[in-house]
Amino acid sequence: MTEFRPPIMAAIIPTVSLLLVLVLGHPVIALLKRARAGQRVRDDGPHRHLQKEGTPTMGGVLIIAAAVAAVVVGGALDHAVVTRRAWLLLAATVAFGLIGLADDCLKIRKGRSLGLKARQKLVLQCAAAVAFMYALGADMASHDYPGAPPYPRFPGWEWIGFWALATVLTSNAANLADGLDGLAAGLTIIAAAGLTLMTPDKDMAAVSLSLLGACLGFLWFNRHPARVFMGDVGSLALGAAIAGGAAVMHNPIALAGLFLVPYLEAGSVVAQVISFKTTGKRIFRMSPVHHHFELLGWSEQRVVWTFWIVAAAAAAVTAGITLASRG
Repeated sequence: MTEFRPPIMAAIIPTVSLLLVLVLGHPVIALLKRARAGQRVRDDGPHRHLQKEGTPTMGGVLIIAAAVAAVVVGGALDHAVVTRRAWLLLAATVAFGLIGLADDCLKIRKGRSLGLKARQKLVLQCAAAVAFMYALGADMASHDYPGAPPYPRFPGWEWIGFWALATVLTSNAANLADGLDGLAAGLTIIAAAGLTLMTPDKDMAAVSLSLLGACLGFLWFNRHPARVFMGDVGSLALGAAIAGGAAVMHNPIALAGLFLVPYLEAGSVVAQVISFKTTGKRIFRMSPVHHHFELLGWSEQRVVWTFWIVAAAAAAVTAGITLASRG
């Protein structure tokens, strides 16, 4: 079993991604403004969100680039830190980011809050998720990896199907949670920290630490009032990365605990749609549920902080149970 324990590497990787985002943040925001890559706000949402119209979006490109660069630096300093599995996870993150980038670009070009059609986005996400899980399964079959029983042969299509579906659902849940200043970035920081604590695999720790540092840096610019949004390019990529990390550990319970709040956000949308179509009544004043609390009179900052606290508590319990079960 190879574990990610050296404190120097554990500090270098997130520091590199953090500093890259902080240094490049202002130039990237200025570039996005010149490119007129402004956020389009739904006119049926909370009225105070209308003032966010035109805020630069697609800042998730900065998160992805910084995370990849930090892992590259970590691999250059210690070749054992970055193996094929880490590159597969980064490739999946980039692939989902590209899907989000296409969606964001279409929104900007069309001048509305809808980009790719839902069917188009889903097909692309499913294709990327299946390809990633197939490659990961092949890697698992040829390499004993810590944190799960060794697979003497290819895990099977049921394993691929389950984790591909989990990746698509998690990616879209992260996208739905990206509706308030700093919310999605903070939730990802919490989930990445949980993954780092729970995984005995140094490959996954390197990737999760790089995402943690990048999101911390991004939060400086994305906190209320946000100077830039991550866009679909960021939220879709981050959701896929968290799901991929759980797949490496072969631990769906950990995924549910670490990403509890985004799943609740997605569940509120599903429940709202089902209730309205079957009864004509709405469960929430507006979904995702963070908008419901806003319409109840909560400030945006209060909603964000409350959701962060719930996410942190769920992640702490999940990490504690997982680590205790290992003895």
